Amino acid sequence: MDLEGVLLTAVGAALILLMIADVFRTLLYPHGSGPVGRTIMRGFWLLSKKLRGGASSAAAPLAMAAVIAAWATLAAVGWALLYLPHLPAGFSYSNGIPRQADFAEALYISLVALSTAGFGEIVAVHPVLRLVMAFQAVAGFGLLTATVSWILQTYPALSRRRALAHQLNLFREAAGPAGIAALEARHAAALLESMAENVASVSIDLLSFHETYYFHEVEQRGSLPATLAYAHQLASEAQDSDNTELRFAGRMLYAALEDLAGVLRGKFGHVGDTSSDVFDHYELHHRHRRPPERRG
Repeated sequence: MDLEGVLLTAVGAALILLMIADVFRTLLYPHGSGPVGRTIMRGFWLLSKKLRGGASSAAAPLAMAAVIAAWATLAAVGWALLYLPHLPAGFSYSNGIPRQADFAEALYISLVALSTAGFGEIVAVHPVLRLVMAFQAVAGFGLLTATVSWILQTYPALSRRRALAHQLNLFREAAGPAGIAALEARHAAALLESMAENVASVSIDLLSFHETYYFHEVEQRGSLPATLAYAHQLASEAQDSDNTELRFAGRMLYAALEDLAGVLRGKFGHVGDTSSDVFDHYELHHRHRRPPERRG
């Protein structure tokens, strides 16, 4: 193999490794996300905000589709570059199939192997190439399974976030201006403990499923950024209560909110000295809160 072939093989292997690493960090690594997926998700988010003046509910689903397309492209192009230096001598062609040695031919072979279609009109003859094509077919099946798993993991996390937002809104509507004072201390404590558990689940979801952050809720009622300030208010009221059980529940909710603020601050760049400031910035970032007007 000449120097050009070595370079093409090296570039192809690098693209394949980048795809594998990105899929691993996105789907299997507990508290991470791949650089390719993270860049695309954030890019779609920022672009939608710039074009529409606010986040779009379609930006995150489109970004997920773009991430999946990027993974498939990296895999297809990477393996095509592995095959290109061996065309056409390294492959056997059926009768009537023209023998070509360009990138389009290599990409076609790569896509057929990646999709596991296996048309059979072009077959590798070198043992190493046959093994590489078999490995690509396995990787293609794994990539399909991975993308389906990614989608199935993402939407339950979004449902938990929306459920917490609805729980807080229902509590606010039922309790009215009285807040936790509208309930018996025992019942209020149980509700706050349930909220603390749900807030903790949302924090874990944001760490494990980084992409869920970029999903924007159209209805404010189902938007967690728009309801966290109320949860913080309930925690503060409970901690000032004379009832021991209610104070404990308030501390639990406050601690869960502090952990969530830490995730928003550390993983997504929200600023603020206190958790309340972080939640205000989070709400503003999702365009459920108007920025303060500047005075001249």
